[in-house]
Amino acid sequence: MALSLERLLVGEDPLKPEALWDKMYVSTAMTGRRGLGICAMGALDMALWDIKGKAVGKPVWQLIGGEHQSEIRPYASLLPNGRTIEELTRSLIKKVLCAKDLGFTAAKLEIMINGPYSQAGLQERDSEIVKIVEKCRQAIGRGMTLMLDVAYSWDNWKTALQTVKELDSYDLFFVETPLRSDDLEGYASLADNTDTKIAAGEWLQTRYEFQDLIDRGHIDIVQPDIGRVGGITEAKRVADYATIRKRLIVPHCWKSGIGIAASVHLAAACPKVPFVEFLPSELSESPIRRELVKDEFRLEGGTIPLPSEPGLGIELNEEAVQKYKQAN
Repeated sequence: MALSLERLLVGEDPLKPEALWDKMYVSTAMTGRRGLGICAMGALDMALWDIKGKAVGKPVWQLIGGEHQSEIRPYASLLPNGRTIEELTRSLIKKVLCAKDLGFTAAKLEIMINGPYSQAGLQERDSEIVKIVEKCRQAIGRGMTLMLDVAYSWDNWKTALQTVKELDSYDLFFVETPLRSDDLEGYASLADNTDTKIAAGEWLQTRYEFQDLIDRGHIDIVQPDIGRVGGITEAKRVADYATIRKRLIVPHCWKSGIGIAASVHLAAACPKVPFVEFLPSELSESPIRRELVKDEFRLEGGTIPLPSEPGLGIELNEEAVQKYKQAN
C-alpha cells in the first residue's frame, strides 16, 4: 500500500538524502513511481540536499562527487513571443542578441512552429525552421554556440532527418526533442544517421527511463530535468550512467532559480556536462522566474563560478513564496 511522503520523512535523518530517496520511491511505487509523485520527490530531495549542505557547511557539489569543473557554462534558453512566423522570428533575433549582451556565449533557439506543441497554434512547413535558424545565425555570427529545440515536431525519424540535415551548415551544438519521448527506435535511427547531436530527456523520470533512452534510443546528449527526474539524487545517478555510456549531459531546466542552482551543482560534480540550461530572468515573461530566488547565480565572463556557499547557495524570496501560495 502506498504511503504519503510526509509520513515517510517525518522523524527521519535529513542528512541521508539518498537513502530517503530510495525509501520514498519503493514505498510510493503503487501510485507514485512516475508522474507527479516523482516531481514531489524531486522537490523534497533538493530540499534535503540543501539542508545537508547547510548542516555540514559545504556546497552540494562537494557532497555529490566533488569538483570536476571549476566553472559552469550556461546557455540562454530563448522562447520567442508572437503569433505569426514574422513576429516569432523578430522576437527570437532580439532575444539572442540580448543574451549575447548579457554575457552568454551560447543560446538555445526554441522554434516550435509545427507538431503538437506549436506556439500560437501554428503548423508551418519544416523549411520555416531552417529559415529562422539561418536568420538568427546571421544576426549573431559564428562566435556564439547555438542549439535548437523543436519540441517533438515530427512523428517519424525520416521526416526529422531531412530537416536536421538541412541545418548542418548552421553549426548547431544539438537538436533537442525532435521526436516523441517514447519513440526510442526512431531516436536510434535518427541519431545513427546524422552527424548532428540529438538531445532528449526533459520529460523522463528516474534512471530507468534514461537507461532506455541511452541504450535503445542512442541519443548523444542526455537532458535530465532535476525537478522532474526525481531530484539531485536521481539526476546524479542518470549522469553517472550517461558518463559510463560515453554520453554528454546537459541538464534541462525551465523557469526556477532553484532548478538552475541544482543544475549548476550537478554540473560541477560531473565530468561530462558542457552546458546547463539557464532562462535569463531579464528575458523571461514569468514573474516566478524573476522573483522566487533573491540571490541567484550570476555570469562572470560567460560562465558561472563554482558555488562556495553551503547547500544550494541560494535563498528564497519569502514575499514571493507567500504571494504565489495565496494565488493558488
